[in-house]
Amino acid sequence: MTIRLVLIDDQEMYRSGFRMVLSSRPEFEVVGDADDGATALELLRTVEADVVLMDVRMRRMDGVEATRRIREADGPRVLILTTFDLDEYAYDAIQAGASGFLLKDAPLEELVTAIKHVHDGDAVVAPSTTRRLLDRFAAQRPDAAPKVEWSRAGLSELTAREREVLELIARGLSNGEIADDLVIAESTVRVHVGRILAKLGLRDRVQAVVMAYKIGLVSADEN
Repeated sequence: MTIRLVLIDDQEMYRSGFRMVLSSRPEFEVVGDADDGATALELLRTVEADVVLMDVRMRRMDGVEATRRIREADGPRVLILTTFDLDEYAYDAIQAGASGFLLKDAPLEELVTAIKHVHDGDAVVAPSTTRRLLDRFAAQRPDAAPKVEWSRAGLSELTAREREVLELIARGLSNGEIADDLVIAESTVRVHVGRILAKLGLRDRVQAVVMAYKIGLVSADEN
């Protein structure tokens, strides 16, 4: 199956570079690109896309607002590409519905894997980027204080095994890695993940990671 991509970035250099390297892969087809969020929304009305690679800081409409509108319209999944000094925008984009984010200088194979995960309905919580950035969010953003009452009520709904799985998700482990760690089948992990998201009212694994950091379930010292 070919994964159809749309590239959104206000720097032509990045768009051209990503188009060149991703178009060279047989599993991808770049069906369009745009230089800001407003143009991206117009483009997505005319092309069929599976995954949007989205910059965050752009003119007219930034990636956060564009992501929110794309997801509210049940559009394609969004993978944020950012630089380390723009991490607060990446966080806001995840809150708006993005399926994760990577640094723009991530290795090609890491980007390829992330796109495939997002396309398959998973979320990108790569240990090499997401944990570092989420820890910075937790330390710096004023809205990142633990919501103790909510967390106790939500976590009390989880079984002991589901809480174990949630902690491993928050540390960036994939389903296969969680299965190996807990010595259970990967299909069982998928069942646990689905129940965790349902019980906590979360959209996907990225929201699970954000929640775990915000309530202090995990911290940088444990990673």
